[in-house]
Amino acid sequence: MLCCGQSDFGQLGIIDSSTDVLELCMSTFSHANLIKEVACGLKHSVFLLEDGRVYSSGHNGMGQLGQDHGKPEPGHVTALADEHIIHVACGQSHSLALTNQGQLFSWGAGTEGQLGHSTTDASIPVPRLIKKLSQQKIQQVSCGNHHCLALADDGQLYTWGQNNHGQLGLGSGFGSQSSPQRVKSLEGIPLAQVVAGGYHSFTLSLSGAVFGWGKNSEGQLGLNDEKVRESPCLVKPLRTHKVVYISCGEGHTAILTKTGGLFTFGAGSYGQLGHDSLHNEINPRRVLELMGSEVSQIACGRHHTLAFVPSSGIIYAFGCGELGQLGTGLTCNVNCPTVVKGKWAAHRGQIPTQDGIHRTPGLFAALDEWRCVALMLAFAA
Repeated sequence: MLCCGQSDFGQLGIIDSSTDVLELCMSTFSHANLIKEVACGLKHSVFLLEDGRVYSSGHNGMGQLGQDHGKPEPGHVTALADEHIIHVACGQSHSLALTNQGQLFSWGAGTEGQLGHSTTDASIPVPRLIKKLSQQKIQQVSCGNHHCLALADDGQLYTWGQNNHGQLGLGSGFGSQSSPQRVKSLEGIPLAQVVAGGYHSFTLSLSGAVFGWGKNSEGQLGLNDEKVRESPCLVKPLRTHKVVYISCGEGHTAILTKTGGLFTFGAGSYGQLGHDSLHNEINPRRVLELMGSEVSQIACGRHHTLAFVPSSGIIYAFGCGELGQLGTGLTCNVNCPTVVKGKWAAHRGQIPTQDGIHRTPGLFAALDEWRCVALMLAFAA
């Protein structure tokens, strides 16, 4: 595992580093070579090993680590020791873990109901089963700042947590929810992916249709305006493109098409859209700098974006770089795709779907949600 970015709380798994890491470097975590997936919160990270064990490191002020290891290296989340975890996700200060039986556990900050336990306790420091979903087999989960999405194997989409901007997609008149609620307006539509941004949400259907809802003050829903949406809305400009993957930052969105095209929209004040400007975009706009290159994997951080082109073995980064999260060795923002040093090869992990398309679960199986970035990389000689 290679990593870069903010490391003041040990969230990168680099034991001896208390300063920002400006270039991708090897993690000193003793199990780094066994990591299957990484999820990043605002100041914490959760590491999933190939054998289903979960480790965590970083800030633990809200119990978001799920353990009290007390040492700078990642600690084992022993409360999940009897479970085989297959996926992890992080919000700003909370965490989720999905088992191979489709059961979902959550822990950390809970004041907005984002843990799904029918309470708004300030903190739950030990992983707890979300009982309302215990009769469902969950396939996918995603976390925003303070809300969560979960897709069940019967096609039902559940959301919970903060709803100040309509990010739960339940329609008008709904406040924040402390337990999972069905998004009824999407029933009957076969869904392939669910993804949460800071305060907005998206889902991708198996046919390639993109639906977005929630906060839209910077155009992050791609609906040609800046109006909030409390229910899922079809992103019509993307109907002519075969969308295969979506990634969201705090206020921007990136879309990957089947042909390797990258479209971005929403907040652009850090250059995170890659359009050589600091302007917001209210419609999906192709990243022209990468035209002619077939992008296969993307990931959005809080205010930055990463893209991988396998034919050349290049990772491109753009957006906020003040904490070293772009891995370029600099602490400046970048408005256009910039090469990250190294020669890279695609990670083997992919998500097979019913339509036969293999969708990547984020850049190299890592979720880079907030200020730090941690990547699973297969290094090419």
